[in-house]
Amino acid sequence: MASKGFFNAFDDVWMHPGMRTPMVDYCGALGHLSPTDLGIKAARAALGRSGIPAAHIGSVIAGNMAPGDFEQFMLPRHIGLYAGVPVEVPAQMAQRICGTGFELFRQAGEQIGAGMAGAALVVGTESMTRNPIAAFDHRTGFKLGAPVGFKDYMWEALKDSAAGINMIQTAENLARKYGIQREEVDAFAASSFARAVAAQQSGFLAGEIVPVVNETFELPGYRSRSIRLQGKVTEVSSDTHPRPSPIEVLAKLKAVHEGGVQTGGNSSALVDAAAACVVTSGAYAKAQGLQPLAQVRAAAVVGVPPEIMGIGPAPAIRLLLSRTGLTLDQIGRFEINEAQGAQTLAVSRELGLDLDRLNVNGGAIALGHPLAATGVRLTLTLARELQRSGLRYGISSACVGGGQGIALLIENPQAA
Repeated sequence: MASKGFFNAFDDVWMHPGMRTPMVDYCGALGHLSPTDLGIKAARAALGRSGIPAAHIGSVIAGNMAPGDFEQFMLPRHIGLYAGVPVEVPAQMAQRICGTGFELFRQAGEQIGAGMAGAALVVGTESMTRNPIAAFDHRTGFKLGAPVGFKDYMWEALKDSAAGINMIQTAENLARKYGIQREEVDAFAASSFARAVAAQQSGFLAGEIVPVVNETFELPGYRSRSIRLQGKVTEVSSDTHPRPSPIEVLAKLKAVHEGGVQTGGNSSALVDAAAACVVTSGAYAKAQGLQPLAQVRAAAVVGVPPEIMGIGPAPAIRLLLSRTGLTLDQIGRFEINEAQGAQTLAVSRELGLDLDRLNVNGGAIALGHPLAATGVRLTLTLARELQRSGLRYGISSACVGGGQGIALLIENPQAA
């Protein structure tokens, strides 16, 4: 497959220890929270963990896909302000569907490389629960006898009207193309769950999670914002979807499409979450005496046919490797978003990728895929895993609805 697309190399861009909220199942304890408030929580935690004062942030780049309330237009600005970033610092929204979190790093790298900011706050936030029931047809009123056009925003957004299929069907196309059987997909999903459970039990995942509690965010001169958890819950401190899920259990689930390989158990989970990180220049980090978590070395984005959108990470990773001069064998760890099990297996087959280096702490099948937050979470987990394992290079990547792929190359400075 041709590796057309665009590529960014970054000479002096660094990511610092970030944080994320727990990823909580759809309609769970975070279900009533605005994605803005989830983003504020993650942003404040990332600034605290990194040791970088909010006053030093020169740019805020936030991502959010589906509106979780009527404030989405202001989401990046409000996240920055309530996280303590100076009022003079601008904020922007970035959107590349499932690749949004990676796009935040890419744009931060461009801004830092251009000298626009010494430090940028990147925040991905998503409430899958609060996807609206929406109508786009009734601004001029309801005509007698005409159909009422209210639909489930998330359900409809999972369909690609150009190709005439939904995202699960794109994975089924890849399963047929690469000869992937249901048993293989269930085995991959069982492994994802087992790895995530192990990462929870070892405490590894807890190292990137800030517990979410009932609290108020104050901004002098403006109205306060708050987090109020659902029901009688007063704290959420861990991801809720990982659970022991042996192949025998997964095999009993009905396929989404007749005769297909994808089920609710081997596809990415619906969760609510936010993740944040501070990205800086090396000069800033050195001046502040900071020890960055990883160096952001390069980014690549490509287009692929919409009907097999899930293969996107393969050409994106190939472009990344070809332009940096690295080989697949030099990459110690991969984090590739598990949008669907068959999709991730197709990418691994296309690349000839060893599954022992892929999503070693579990993936989106077990942990969840909170759209705009996913790329930040994957890259943060990857950077921490590189440090834990003493490996030098890692790649985080995802497919993108509509037919794209995006990938980031990061380097562990302690192994360089």
